[in-house]
Amino acid sequence: MSKTGTDRPAAVLVAVQLATVADVDHEADMAELGRLVNTLGYDVVATVSQRRSHVSKGAVLGEGKLRVLAELTGGPGPAGMRFKKPGQKRDDEDEHDEAPESAPGDDEDMDEGAGVVPAAKAPTLVVVDHDLSPSQLRNLEKCTGIEVLDRSGVIIEIFHRHARSREARLEVEIARLNYVAPRMRESSGGGDRQRGRGAGESQLELDRRKIRDRIAELRKEIDGIQREQATRRALRQNARRVALVGYTNAGKSSLMRALTGSDVYVMDKLFATLDTTVRALYPEIKPRILVSDTVGFIKKLPHDLVASFRSTLDEALEASLLLYVADASDPTFRSQLDVTRSTLSEIGAEGVPYRLVLNKVDRIAEEDRTILQREFPEAILLSAKDAEDVARLRQILIDFFDALMVSGELVVPYAKQALVSEVYEHAKVLSETYDEAGAHLVLRAEPAALARLQSLLER
Repeated sequence: MSKTGTDRPAAVLVAVQLATVADVDHEADMAELGRLVNTLGYDVVATVSQRRSHVSKGAVLGEGKLRVLAELTGGPGPAGMRFKKPGQKRDDEDEHDEAPESAPGDDEDMDEGAGVVPAAKAPTLVVVDHDLSPSQLRNLEKCTGIEVLDRSGVIIEIFHRHARSREARLEVEIARLNYVAPRMRESSGGGDRQRGRGAGESQLELDRRKIRDRIAELRKEIDGIQREQATRRALRQNARRVALVGYTNAGKSSLMRALTGSDVYVMDKLFATLDTTVRALYPEIKPRILVSDTVGFIKKLPHDLVASFRSTLDEALEASLLLYVADASDPTFRSQLDVTRSTLSEIGAEGVPYRLVLNKVDRIAEEDRTILQREFPEAILLSAKDAEDVARLRQILIDFFDALMVSGELVVPYAKQALVSEVYEHAKVLSETYDEAGAHLVLRAEPAALARLQSLLER
């Protein structure tokens, strides 16, 4: 549960419900946006939502709802929005500013409880559940008199705060720079032309060029890190690997901790962890099964972040088995599963074998569990908090990999006895006997592992 109180700043949520969006989906989107804002450290004190056929190009909402929003924030409202003269264009805009539109029923659609916020909880942030153009962002700030962020901006800021590894921090910085660059504004004196080297460029153009150069430097550094990671992954290439994938806050980290006995970071927040963690299944078996926890997915994830975290999601692409983890207690988990599948398809992992894990069943009634089991007969229903459920899942993983094994025999000469430990590391040895030729091992192993062990003996 998020911390609330007067010590936390307040925020107002803004959204347009388009005709193609059902009420339940709109409510789920707003609830998710509220959790994102809470993760960012704000209390949501009001929501301004409007049904419209389209998002206003000028300031998202119609004129009536803009007045409601301005009343909440103490801003000047549409009157505070200054629009350019016909034909005028600034260096920092990607489209023409447009006046707010009036839509039928603007005032009738006003949300209940959207009154004036008490002074002790006056909002300092407006968060919009849509991607904003630079002009929309500027107009809303003029209307409300406070800072405005869109959904992508909130997600990027959360990623920035939670990134821990060097690679994750670099990836997030690239996403932030790509987000900030088109939204940069010319300062009051920034229109002056530069003298000397770089003559003819405005300060804004110079700043944007610096951003492009910085992004190029970051990508070069990331390439070096990814080469090191590729080497580490190559060392794990013959390992049996399971990747936990799914929507953010579905309980992947809790399940990871339960399966591996590790101390991975667990918190009831969106994007509590961004870095891939790899641990061995516990209690450990031979050959080992490695479990990795990947970054969570979310609707409307900024494209730059999907691209930036491709290396993190490579763990899913290279896994032998994916566990699609979903929060069974969330009524929208079906659409969240669609997000998971589409994101995995985007990175080419749709062909990897998978099992569906419906987590947090301890939060739903018994009759609802029965309904889910009928709807998803192949799914594994469990609670990461239930030791018996976790043990059952562990055995399912072991059985999956055991089914891939084939029988084989190896003779390890006495001159190569050091390879015996290698065999035990990558195969299940059923018997071991000795004669004048060396060690005779009867075993079961996956075909690739058995072929590799045979090639080592033939060298």
